[in-house]
Amino acid sequence: MGWTWKEEHLDLILVPVGFLIMCVYHLFLLYRYLKHPETTAIGYENHNKKAWVEKMLLVDTKDRGFSVAVLNGHLSASTSLCSISLVLCSLIGALLGNSSNNFLQSGFILGDTSKSTSSIKYIGILACFLLAFACFVQTTRHFVHASFLISMPTGAVPVLCIQKSVIRGNNFWAVGLRALYFAITLLLWIFGPIPMFVGSVATVTILHFLDGSNEPMIQYGSHKSVNSTSDHFRKMGQEIASVVGAFEHNGSP
Repeated sequence: MGWTWKEEHLDLILVPVGFLIMCVYHLFLLYRYLKHPETTAIGYENHNKKAWVEKMLLVDTKDRGFSVAVLNGHLSASTSLCSISLVLCSLIGALLGNSSNNFLQSGFILGDTSKSTSSIKYIGILACFLLAFACFVQTTRHFVHASFLISMPTGAVPVLCIQKSVIRGNNFWAVGLRALYFAITLLLWIFGPIPMFVGSVATVTILHFLDGSNEPMIQYGSHKSVNSTSDHFRKMGQEIASVVGAFEHNGSP
């Protein structure tokens, strides 16, 4: 007997190819981020966030309410996405437990509509949303820790400690968004392998333009140079004050 083509074979070809395209692109993005961070949007954002933390520590502790407000904005966004991911996980879990759901058995879906394939679809989507939930929880944790450190009354916290918390929070935020991108492509798989493959190619094409950065890194002044400049002007002010005081003491105009 010869081999006969069936609709179920579309899932065996298009779905692994689409998933492989997404994985290869993100592995390439990870390589660029580790080796050449200035060519990625994530590396560009992390560079600016490091400089932001350094500049915020130059401000007096009592005037750092603005920096805490900025971190609270990130906390609100990560908390919202965390809640959305958890709700979607609960919804997908309910659909998995509903054995009477026959939506995937409809005739307009071109591909495998068996119960085993349907379970694989839901489990894959559930795994992506669970990963996104975990990443957004870690994002909230690191930003909360950075808020505690940056509002320390003594102001003796090392810059690297706060920068590490902010950068880790931003990295977990990026991973959580990537998990949502994978979940979207798997959601398209519900309507068949062809929408999933087209969605994977479209997602990679759009992310290729969004993740790249051709702008040069902004060169901010270092903490040491700012302090040395301020110390220099302070010494000049003290010398001028001493000269003026000497003239006044001698009775000269």
